[in-house]
Amino acid sequence: MEKKDKKPPADKPRGESKAEKEAERLERERLRKINRVPDYEALFREQGTSRKGNGFLKRVFRKDWGRLIGSSILYIIKASPIWIMPLVTGDVIDLITERPDGFLVRILIDAVIFAVMVIQNIPTNMWYSGITNRMIRNTTAGIKSSVIRKLQGLSITYHREMEGGKIQSKFLRDIDSIDMYYRNVVQVVIPNLIGAVISVGISLQKSPLVTLFFVAIVPLNVLNAMLYRKKMRRFNSRFRVENEKMSAKLTMMLQMLSLTKAHGLETAETVAMRRSIDSVTQAGLRLDKTNASFGALTWVISTLLSGICFFFCVFLALRDYISTGEVVLFQSLFSSINGSVLTLINVYPSLMTGKEAIDSLSEIMRAEDMENEGGTRIPPDIEGRVDFENVSYRYPDGEKDVIKNFTLHADAGECIAFVGSSGSGKSTIINLLIGLLEPTEGDILIDGVPLTEMSIQSYRHFISVVPQNSILFSGTIRENITYGLDSYSEEELNRAVEDADIPEFLPSLPDGLDTQVGEHGDKLSGGQKQRICIARALIRKPRILIMDEATSALDNVAEYHVQKAVGRLMKVCTTFIVAHRLSTIRNADRIVVMENGEAVETGTYDELMEKNGKFAELERLSRIREEEAKANG
Repeated sequence: MEKKDKKPPADKPRGESKAEKEAERLERERLRKINRVPDYEALFREQGTSRKGNGFLKRVFRKDWGRLIGSSILYIIKASPIWIMPLVTGDVIDLITERPDGFLVRILIDAVIFAVMVIQNIPTNMWYSGITNRMIRNTTAGIKSSVIRKLQGLSITYHREMEGGKIQSKFLRDIDSIDMYYRNVVQVVIPNLIGAVISVGISLQKSPLVTLFFVAIVPLNVLNAMLYRKKMRRFNSRFRVENEKMSAKLTMMLQMLSLTKAHGLETAETVAMRRSIDSVTQAGLRLDKTNASFGALTWVISTLLSGICFFFCVFLALRDYISTGEVVLFQSLFSSINGSVLTLINVYPSLMTGKEAIDSLSEIMRAEDMENEGGTRIPPDIEGRVDFENVSYRYPDGEKDVIKNFTLHADAGECIAFVGSSGSGKSTIINLLIGLLEPTEGDILIDGVPLTEMSIQSYRHFISVVPQNSILFSGTIRENITYGLDSYSEEELNRAVEDADIPEFLPSLPDGLDTQVGEHGDKLSGGQKQRICIARALIRKPRILIMDEATSALDNVAEYHVQKAVGRLMKVCTTFIVAHRLSTIRNADRIVVMENGEAVETGTYDELMEKNGKFAELERLSRIREEEAKANG
């Protein structure tokens, strides 16, 4: 690595200029627009000791109450033929039977009324569908956006503990189930409740006795639903859990595919996945069996009730309590009421699936392990001075500090390297500097300002991280370098590409910068991927650069090219390096030796070697490993 030319930024005046204030205002406005997502997270908030899913409908109804009322009115208008038809049919039968004066005119009037009410269904149905579908899809989109925002806000610790496959299952399967749940409530439950109430109202106006009979026998289906409720909830929960386990195993299988093939474990992995698939299948079959028996019993009860109603009305007609036409009217009304109840009961399993999905998604939406967002101060720019002042850190469930009373000052433009054995605290220091972790004691200051007072999101615009494992996504080299940038010039891109030493391998690629890198960059070598990550850091013109063991997995040739790129980057910003190969940090301004979370030695490479202490011991071990690797290679 070449010795860099130190060019720390010139000191700025203490007072904020108008330009800085304007830049801060614009940055606040930009962040406000980015974070302007409706508070759909509130739909999942817990109420007292209630179950997780309870309260969801109440909150979503409160949000959409205007549209719900409007759509309900439209439903009554569009569905009016359902109730008009029995009235018209009963009236026509009585007119034909009794043939009073002017009965033909009255039959014609009934026909016109019925025709008008049927035709109006076309525009009102379109209007109704437009309102309900827009309401449902907006709610689903809002929930998805809120889940994404929540996932982005949760701490790194949370994501390390929660398997990625489970999160994918919750996002894809559970949100779809919630969408269907809300759709069923809006487009099935509410309309059928309205239909049942109107039918009962008409029946009550015609004959309270028959209505009392209706009300007495319909609850049998409701009782049936109550008996199956716990069983369906239990089997839905098991099915959901087995799906999440399978999704997590699938994600792990794909991540370990190359290792699996290298060790000839394809059959073992296939058998393990087959067991997981069988578990999902068995859980699904138990759920299907429960739903099938519930549906069959519901149909039998409904059909028997319909027959009982018919013969009861015939008996009343024979006793002259009702007319012949009213037999048809009440049979139609009961069929309408019973049909509504049957529809509500048949949709019940889907509602249980939706409730289970709400419970599942609530595990994410109610998680409290949020990343610290810092304060409200938005820096328009930073110089790159960094101070650790008596910093200690302990993981939430840890019994002891992994960083202990750590103090360090780094000037703008300085290069600081961290070395130490595995578990010594190097990466934790870096995560504290990035803001992924928050000190349990002490402060981290940037240009003299505590990091806790800064907006972490704004602060990170001035830092770049080159991780040990090159993180690329499926896309072109250009897209990977410019990831997250709203605008950039070709000149800036070409300069970053040049400084990252990418032209060394670019001619060998079919489409230059527009070459597809494959999933995770699998079409490129380790050194090529790492240089793309460095170009991504360069184009952002960072004030603070963090290199987390960025060359540890590279061969000597790849490391040479990466080190050239790193050397260029180090000349223009404050640099923090976590080193695996100690020979690569020979020209660092200072080297900090970490052991058990403490800085045990600090100095230049030559100073530390002269001390013949911990660093010299690590250096000797590093050289032995490198020589063994060369011999074995």
